[in-house]
Amino acid sequence: MTSPSATAPTPKGTGTLVDNGAARHSRILGVGAYRPARVVMNSEIVDKIDSSDEWIRERSGIISRHFAAYDESVIDMAEAASRQALEHAGISPEQIGFVLVATVTHPYQTPAAAPELASRLGSTAPALDISAACAGYCYGVAMASDMVKGGSADYVLVVGVEKLSDFTDPYDRGSAFIFGDGAGACVIGPSDTPGIGPTVWGSDGTQRDAITQKQAWTDVRESWQSAQADKNVWPAIGMAGQTVFRWAVWGMAPVAQQAIDKAGIKADDLDAFIPHQANIRIIDAMVKQLKLPADIPVARDIVTTANTSAASIPIATTRMLAEKEIPSGGLALQIGFGAGLVYAAQVVVLP
Repeated sequence: MTSPSATAPTPKGTGTLVDNGAARHSRILGVGAYRPARVVMNSEIVDKIDSSDEWIRERSGIISRHFAAYDESVIDMAEAASRQALEHAGISPEQIGFVLVATVTHPYQTPAAAPELASRLGSTAPALDISAACAGYCYGVAMASDMVKGGSADYVLVVGVEKLSDFTDPYDRGSAFIFGDGAGACVIGPSDTPGIGPTVWGSDGTQRDAITQKQAWTDVRESWQSAQADKNVWPAIGMAGQTVFRWAVWGMAPVAQQAIDKAGIKADDLDAFIPHQANIRIIDAMVKQLKLPADIPVARDIVTTANTSAASIPIATTRMLAEKEIPSGGLALQIGFGAGLVYAAQVVVLP
């Protein structure tokens, strides 16, 4: 990793996002992230899935992940990341016009996490949760951008947060090693020039079984787990790994390329590529298919943060900016993809 004391790189400045004629433009003004204190190495995972550290590293690139404390909630983590993003943006909670929280691990069907987060921050802004799994943050960025450009909000807080340790089956060889916990956030506000390119997004509901909760909430109750001594009762999240891998590798690079094209730039103009941290092999395959120049920094936080679903992109963005690996004002391609199956990609100007 780059030393925090290093000099920040200078944006290439060779590309300008296309002007879509909006009444006003939008951009990301600040970012923030939170990783729980507890670091979980592969050695803590392997026994229950009859695996090894080497196998996990080879299959996913993951060496470690962060798990939240037992009493640390999705909202706790979201608050920490949000306060950092607000400070970075120079925005007070009273200025927030909308709060969007992307998560699939808030343990309550209702109420949503977003209103409570807003309250903790000292805001009474409208607030709602987005259930778009690993694409949730990019969905939120697109929605927030449209709000700002349309004038329905001046500043929108977008949060991606997951406590996947609560919904991971520790005995599932296909998914037990994949997931981690954490939160990332950004503040989106008005801009004199384009700061968020057109979003390329979509879904394929025919593949809803590729990544899914094993049972509906109506089928189970948490108290049954101890009563029945059945590790499969709790509705953990399961994944058809090979199906998802093939879909991501062959389906997402074209989506990312469309986002570059719609932004009116070329791959050479990018200062960063920040994909969802699903698997190191998926990331490397996308880099190859997009023919990205070797000088473009690529987020590979999967190694020490694992897959934090909706939180992965803002967590990586915050780290890369803080460590001066990528330049403020530069262009970054970000893409999220996951359960649904859903996806979203856009090029943004880094705060």
